[in-house]
Amino acid sequence: MSRPLQWHALATLAGKEFRDRLRNRWVLAVALVFTAFSLAITYFGSAAQGVVGPRSIELTIASLVSLVIYLIPLIALLLGFDAVVGERERGSLDLLLAHPLTRLELLLGKYLGLAAALSLSTLIGFALVGVLLWQRFGQAGLYHYSGFVLSSVLLGLAFLSLALLISVLARDRTRASGLAISLWFVLVLVFDLALMGLLVASQGQVGGEALAYVLLLNPADLFRILNVFALDDVRRLYGLAAVVPPSLGQPWLLATAMLGWIFAPLALASWRFKP
Repeated sequence: MSRPLQWHALATLAGKEFRDRLRNRWVLAVALVFTAFSLAITYFGSAAQGVVGPRSIELTIASLVSLVIYLIPLIALLLGFDAVVGERERGSLDLLLAHPLTRLELLLGKYLGLAAALSLSTLIGFALVGVLLWQRFGQAGLYHYSGFVLSSVLLGLAFLSLALLISVLARDRTRASGLAISLWFVLVLVFDLALMGLLVASQGQVGGEALAYVLLLNPADLFRILNVFALDDVRRLYGLAAVVPPSLGQPWLLATAMLGWIFAPLALASWRFKP
């Protein structure tokens, strides 16, 4: 019978992981990257139309969604892919487990520490744009932007969970890094193209409305849908999202699915990490 979680041990390990990311300036580097790109997109995203600066909160967030889709999943996967397999290769995993620390506490401690670092860098990175949008659009704009930032954090946590699962499953860091990059490539680039190709090849006859629910199998697509204010915007900005029915646009359904992407890979990693 397993003993209950020792929260002190879990918090100690999480704090160590978080402080390590602060000391090596990982949090600062990622925050600066997000700040630079988000400011550039906010100010110059409409330059092709001869406009500099945010035109509307909807278009600004729609532009930032593309930035988040490509960057946050990649950063989360690179952050967590060697959390366990790296310790195993360095020979420090057995030393950690020699302490009064269960495998579940080790896994959760690492995840919480990395999650705190990723969340903090994301919040800092998007903070300056939030101030600018608040000055331009007031509290209504800040409300929508806050929802976008929160969903960005959830997207990062989902891919970080997948990274921990990869780290548990992989035999060495080389294979773990290859799996992480492959997963990013499939979920961010290939998934939508494959569904669009299926729709075009079948002239819309395959799948129908049910095909839209396949989007729930991809946290990146969940993030896209969560940050669309109306289905008209979806059809205009994202070709694949044109198949999204109103029933799929329910915030509670999308939020539940995103939380599932956070907890399910962690649960699977915990089960696989058992001795």
